[in-house]
Amino acid sequence: MTSDAALTLTTAMMAAAFIQQSLEHLSPAARPAERRLFALRLLLSVLLFAGSIGIAGPDPRLLTVALVALHLLILPFFNGPYNGGADRMSLLLLLCVTAAWIAPAARWRDLALGYLGMQLLLSYFLSGWVKVVNAEWRNGGALRDVFLFSAYPAGENIRRWADRPGVLRWASWSVIGLELLFPLAFLSRPTLIAALAIAALFHAANACLFGLNRFFWIWICAYPSILWLQGRVIGG
Repeated sequence: MTSDAALTLTTAMMAAAFIQQSLEHLSPAARPAERRLFALRLLLSVLLFAGSIGIAGPDPRLLTVALVALHLLILPFFNGPYNGGADRMSLLLLLCVTAAWIAPAARWRDLALGYLGMQLLLSYFLSGWVKVVNAEWRNGGALRDVFLFSAYPAGENIRRWADRPGVLRWASWSVIGLELLFPLAFLSRPTLIAALAIAALFHAANACLFGLNRFFWIWICAYPSILWLQGRVIGG
């Protein structure tokens, strides 16, 4: 995968994710100012997506810079990244994509894409490290609390898993192992593809069980960058 292909694919996927995020804020229950901000974000994202798939439109450099400016208006509106890691990843992705588009030379574009790929790799490893040093994650207690007390709409059948400590301990260590070992997958293309597929299934499970749909889409958007980076640094 070339850097141009990785950038184009990442841009299209990011724009699609932003479209989905923006639609969530256009309900009648949203504040008028909120609807105006996200209606503009929706328009910019649609134009960016259309341009990324070959439909003529405004320069992506202009659109990505406009999205950054709009994002800076949205952050204080919610007193920061209200949706936690998904919003922070959205901003990181947008900044890296914007930097790649406006880069004055190919090496600077590659640096922006490489930084995004490394941040994705580190996001999994550091998440695993935070869990493995936490006794509640090691003994399954953290997952038990997630099932019992999560504000997300987990069904009663899902909550019953909280009464199975052995299963929760096994599931906790499976997640920890996947995240801590993720950097090793970078050593070969087949292993990296397999690790990304497993990680995507993990995000999909979180989306289905706990409503963490934004994590699924926005993390997937960064996958082309790490695939390109692996090919650039190590090769097949």
